[in-house]
Amino acid sequence: MASSLRLLFRQIRRPIVATHQTARGLSQAAAQPEPCAGEDEAVNPTFVNRNPRNLEQLALAVKDRGWRTTWPHREFYHRLEFSRTQHHVTAHVFSSSSPVPVLSCTTQEWALKKELASTRCVAACQAVGEVLAHRCQQAGITRMVYRAIPWTYRSDAVQSFRTAMKEGGITLSEPRRKYIGT
Repeated sequence: MASSLRLLFRQIRRPIVATHQTARGLSQAAAQPEPCAGEDEAVNPTFVNRNPRNLEQLALAVKDRGWRTTWPHREFYHRLEFSRTQHHVTAHVFSSSSPVPVLSCTTQEWALKKELASTRCVAACQAVGEVLAHRCQQAGITRMVYRAIPWTYRSDAVQSFRTAMKEGGITLSEPRRKYIGT
């Protein structure tokens, strides 16, 4: 112990050279490992797609074909159904995976009914088209299949509904499914 104290006293008695270096200045930064060029492009093999509509929007999702004898055909992601009764106009958007409508609009809704003179006229069909197009935009649905019954397709009411949907930013056809070679 006496020898270690002597060594300590010798170090203290040495003349201190005036420098502006501190303990921080004398230390060096740790070396960073160099990243490989291929690390940025690597994809995790256990990637899980959390957006269920991603493949649908890329037209890569499977469309259920159903039977050839069924009408309306089942090969769609979203289908628009428009109907007129004696008293009201109704429009529904169906998903291929659910029999329950995803979105709907009807002249039976009080907010729409109070603005219309009649709940069955051409203006009512146009108003239902505008409201449904706005709801579809809010839900993120911009493309859907609409196949009108052939004998009702030419009516002014159906044409005004289609025009209102198109002016609202909705495309009334879906892209063909892309098949990727395996």
